[in-house]
Amino acid sequence: MVIPFAHFAGVKAETMSTSLLTSVSNISHLVCSKCQQEYSHESLQRVSACCGMPLLARYAVSAPFSQKVLQNKEGTMWRYQEMLPVIKPENKVSLGEGFTPILSLKNLGSSYGFENLLLKDEGQNPTGSFKARGLSMAISKALELGVEGCIIPTAGNAGVAMAAYCAKANLPAIVVMPRHTPKAFKEECYWYGAEVHLLDGLIHDCAAEVRKMNHHGQLLDVSTLKEPYRLEGKKTMGYELAEQLQWNLPDVILYPAGGGTGLIGIWKAFQEMIALGWLDKDVRLPRMVAVQAQNCRPLVDTFLGLQQNSQQYNGKPTIANGLAVPRPLGEPLMLQVLAESKGTAIAISEEEMVEGIREIGKKEGLFVAPEGAAVWMAARQLLSQGWIQAQEKVLLLNTGAGQKYVQNIEGQYLN
Repeated sequence: MVIPFAHFAGVKAETMSTSLLTSVSNISHLVCSKCQQEYSHESLQRVSACCGMPLLARYAVSAPFSQKVLQNKEGTMWRYQEMLPVIKPENKVSLGEGFTPILSLKNLGSSYGFENLLLKDEGQNPTGSFKARGLSMAISKALELGVEGCIIPTAGNAGVAMAAYCAKANLPAIVVMPRHTPKAFKEECYWYGAEVHLLDGLIHDCAAEVRKMNHHGQLLDVSTLKEPYRLEGKKTMGYELAEQLQWNLPDVILYPAGGGTGLIGIWKAFQEMIALGWLDKDVRLPRMVAVQAQNCRPLVDTFLGLQQNSQQYNGKPTIANGLAVPRPLGEPLMLQVLAESKGTAIAISEEEMVEGIREIGKKEGLFVAPEGAAVWMAARQLLSQGWIQAQEKVLLLNTGAGQKYVQNIEGQYLN
């Protein structure tokens, strides 16, 4: 059964429970993303007990409120606190994440015929990536729900972010990452005081190790979509870009999709804003493009019908560490976003990513992560194929700072 994505993100006008009357949040409950079964947000949840699938937060608004509520609020993702899940403000664990700039890529765009090419630079977040959003929210809720410590399998940036926010929250942190992860990621985790475990393989191998280490369940596993709240942090990218663009959405958004939380979250944000009346109910939403690496393209292969699903997919390492996610739990939700948005999925080679890093650096003065370079190269290809039109407003998501990946691409600027 496929349930329209808007159903999960819908904002209901309901009477709020007594526990929410003094809350800054309008969260009402959680739902299973597969069968709609409801779960309480007032107790610690992981995946749904019914289907073993991601849980999604739902919100109940007792009275409509407009975008004017944003006036004079802090310039972080927490400006949207009414539509975020943290109940008590004192549980907010923040390093100033969010409200990253949207930059116009005029030099790059004019070179290839794009008339309106934009980039949202998530590399300017604390800890240097968009993972700061999700982990700020997940650790805040972990603190609120009395968690004793957190553990995560990671390709790099998520582990760094979890380590930082756990340090801020005074919670123990265990990070499990592939041995080939660039040194910068490992070192940062050490400096934040996390316990770091290195092993051979990709992130799904790390996830298996996490299950062994945490068999007692004492720690909260904050793996992608295995708890409900990283998604809520990531969705703030959708709220932000709508607000920053004066509520006029792009025609196309290109997103580097490994675990896919951001892709799913941005779409969820659009549905919530429609329900709130912040976006017109007849608004034409962007076509969403999921960009992956040729070395690890599970979603692309499923989207193209080359496999039934990615549950048995085996990928290879890539210089875009965040795209090395061979068996994403959120694949059904990502496919749903692509279907509802009339979007597509595309894979980019290692050589193309290096070319993209070089080109964005030379033409725009930006040192983007390989994931960010991948979305630029995907945009180039889709424009040349006619899937993107020159006059369309196209927004790229650069998910991290390129400096952390220097070990992966060292010397390749000479090629």
